Amino acid sequence: MKTICFYFQIHQPFRLKRYRFFNIGKDHYYYDDYSNEDIMQQIAARSYIPANRMLLDLVNQYKGKFKVAFSISGVALEQMEIYAPEVIDGFRELSKTGNVEFLTETYAHSLSSLFDPVEFRKQVEHHSERINLLFGQKPTVLRNTELIYSDDIAEMVYEMGYSKMITEGAKHILGWKSPNYVYKASSQPNMKLLLKNSRFSDDLAYRFSNYSWNEYPLTAEKFVKWIADTPPEEEVFNIFINYEVLGNMQPSHTGIFEFMKALPRFAFEKGIGFSTPSEELDNKKPIGEMVVPNNISWSDEERDVSAWLGNKLQQSALKSLYEIGERVRLCSDRRLKQDWLYLQSSDHFYYMSTKHFGSGHSNFSPYMSPYDAFNNYMNVLSDFIGRVKDQYPDTVDNEELNALLTTIHNQEHEIKQLQKELRKVIGSNEELLIEKTVKSDVLKNLLKNSEK
Repeated sequence: MKTICFYFQIHQPFRLKRYRFFNIGKDHYYYDDYSNEDIMQQIAARSYIPANRMLLDLVNQYKGKFKVAFSISGVALEQMEIYAPEVIDGFRELSKTGNVEFLTETYAHSLSSLFDPVEFRKQVEHHSERINLLFGQKPTVLRNTELIYSDDIAEMVYEMGYSKMITEGAKHILGWKSPNYVYKASSQPNMKLLLKNSRFSDDLAYRFSNYSWNEYPLTAEKFVKWIADTPPEEEVFNIFINYEVLGNMQPSHTGIFEFMKALPRFAFEKGIGFSTPSEELDNKKPIGEMVVPNNISWSDEERDVSAWLGNKLQQSALKSLYEIGERVRLCSDRRLKQDWLYLQSSDHFYYMSTKHFGSGHSNFSPYMSPYDAFNNYMNVLSDFIGRVKDQYPDTVDNEELNALLTTIHNQEHEIKQLQKELRKVIGSNEELLIEKTVKSDVLKNLLKNSEK
């Protein structure tokens, strides 16, 4: 039986305010609260809220036969909680149906898998805990930032306890093979993979309202027919897109919501079902392995990581950021750790890309140019690094710092244990303690008088 596996990505970074060289060392707040609130509320009104309502109606209408999955970055969840809490409520309602799956990813939507394995592990753990707390689900499928994947990443993810991932069905990797199967990682045979079907995903994400497209208009009936007409042995069709496609990238007047509402009916008529990533990976056996020696992603025609690492500006910024990762992890300063997460979002480095400067892609950037994005980010990063060095100077190496902090943490633990014991003594022998205290005070006074 053929199945459609819908997965929606949701991410919004904490955008930086204009931060000049003269602010370094004086202003430690880096974010454009006005833009962050305005953008989140606009997208929530146009996309997230009506889309959540529509999907909930479809799940209820088809009595659980319609299913979807989400991956929501931690920084997006934080902004929803601040600026659009009704979106969180909508996801909770979807989660309660039992037909909506939440995946895990890096909390900050970061590139840590490419630079800092320790940070990558910590962010995935943090994100998984947050999803469980908000939606009552413990994720079992990992989706790395921007679907970034390689043989090395697969091995690292498997060591973290995950055996299921989703990534891009890149043509230069698959060659003649189809993305419409379950695969396994070449570096770790127990790691199962679901691959994005780029053609069908991009038909919705980018071509749906394109009047010059030779298949325009795209109807639900036509879309289902394309899937039904594929070879019978191809059983899983992974439609991986940004959630903003529904109502924002493809505005409501394009008919995108009507398309989604009609899709299940035509699919069921053709004997095509819907499933979540974990169901597909649990129920189907891999038909072959994916050999991915170099990093791939779902970005651009190249399907590589050049959108974030393609020029010297990006490489320099990322190198400067991750060089201080170990020292940040040693600290217990909540504000410093929060800024560390927010500054890792991949968007900051995407804005520095020169690949699409002057094209439509640059409309996603709040900056006039990639160089403007680089200068602003590096000013912020300079201030942040200064704050880290104030707590952990360069003159002290990481091993020495770690030893000192271990001693401090051990002392804190010992103090807490003594405080607990003291509370027990006070609770059970309060009168005796008071008596002893009084006697002790009398004795002290007698000793003072004798000394005189």
